Amino acid sequence: MELEGLPLFRRMSPFTAYTEGWALYTEQLAWELGFQSQPLDNLGRLQAELFRAVRLVVDTGIHQKRWTREQAIEYMELNTGMAHSDVVSEIERYIVMPGQATSYKVGMMKILALREQAKQALGDKFNLADFHDVVLKNGAVPLDVLEQLVNQYINEKQ
Repeated sequence: MELEGLPLFRRMSPFTAYTEGWALYTEQLAWELGFQSQPLDNLGRLQAELFRAVRLVVDTGIHQKRWTREQAIEYMELNTGMAHSDVVSEIERYIVMPGQATSYKVGMMKILALREQAKQALGDKFNLADFHDVVLKNGAVPLDVLEQLVNQYINEKQ
């Protein structure tokens, strides 16, 4: 939103897979970089990962497998330990926003895959800060555009 020179639609476009994928990626990155030094420090992140895994199942269950609202609620309650009222709220959001829960994890996995691709291609020339700059400097973009930007970065660094 703060990038200058971009048209309004680019600053305001909710490319959820990118924005939320980046958020999930940075949660893992904090652990990888040692900002949390004790194994129990990672517990909250792992609990959130479990929640997101359940979200993937119920999002797919509702929209692909045609689960009922009650089936989705039951699955989430059995696998998260969340309060019934919280589960109902989550499930009702997933019902009206197909793929939204899935997009978070898809974005994270794409950023991780692009990072690994850049590491493999660049070897010693790979720099994590440079990679992050490439991912962030254009703002929120569709994941296929992000892949093009990372491929361009790799080609320029080789």
